[in-house]
Amino acid sequence: MQKFIVAIVVLSCNNNNAQEFNVPVATQYLADNPFVMSPVFAGIGDNARIRVNGFSQWVGIDDSPQNQAVYADLRVLDQSGVGISLYNDKNGYTRQTGGKLTFAHHIILDYVSKQYLSFGMSYNLNNFRIETDKFNVYNPFVINDRFTANNNFDVGFLYRRGKFYAAVNASNLLGKDIKKFVSAPEPSLLRNYQFYTGYLFRGNRDSRTEVEPSAYFQYFESDGRSSTDINVKLRYLDQQRTGYFWLGATYRFLNDQPMKPLTVGPMLGLKKGGFYLGYSYQVTLNELSAYNSGTHMITLGWDFFQGLSNCPCTQTAVSDD
Repeated sequence: MQKFIVAIVVLSCNNNNAQEFNVPVATQYLADNPFVMSPVFAGIGDNARIRVNGFSQWVGIDDSPQNQAVYADLRVLDQSGVGISLYNDKNGYTRQTGGKLTFAHHIILDYVSKQYLSFGMSYNLNNFRIETDKFNVYNPFVINDRFTANNNFDVGFLYRRGKFYAAVNASNLLGKDIKKFVSAPEPSLLRNYQFYTGYLFRGNRDSRTEVEPSAYFQYFESDGRSSTDINVKLRYLDQQRTGYFWLGATYRFLNDQPMKPLTVGPMLGLKKGGFYLGYSYQVTLNELSAYNSGTHMITLGWDFFQGLSNCPCTQTAVSDD
């Protein structure tokens, strides 16, 4: 009976982490990869980038959510960027796979004060399947193979001024085809909105230490729920400013319960040359905390083709003098 209750809680809570809702599960976007959350970040960086994420949620619970994803973006035509992302997401007897194709464009508002404005759009293809053949107990509401594919779009805007940034994103603009799920409750409105902002502090021009506080807000139009991440990262640059080591922490909560965190956890990572490695751990602070040992995420990354563009509108503020 206890395992049954846990399974129900897992399934109900995982709505917050389905890829079709475009939630950055755990902290992928903090692993120097904001392209995870919005198409507008495609092409912003010092080169072409590839990031591979492995994510295991609620370790210790059978059939808990597992996610693998790869993200790649690069600059084209001096002031534009393109990207692609692919993912595989499994939670119990449900599986989602899909990907996104992205285009972004970046313009200079004011060269002297380093003000830039960016626009991005993604085409999404999401596949969702309920693996009914693996059910151990007959459910009259879920029979036959339940599979559906949906096309959708994301749009985003990004404003930057010096080391300040603020991004607004709208995900899944179209409704979901639920004709194959009419006998069971299934949401058709997937549209949600995200706001991401932060600032990069550095003591002086020669300082090798950077502090980057940031916040991420997400609102779901279907039921009005929303959540916020409060993050901070401390980055230490190497002497040549070609790499760095960083430590960080994140605090996630529902906005109607700001003093009751959903998860908290440390993060760390390093970049050396063209190689990137990141790790994060999150402690779950709800009913599931007694049944699991936490959530783990590993990110591997590779950077290529340094200096694809000379336009400052495609440069990152990290290690930028």
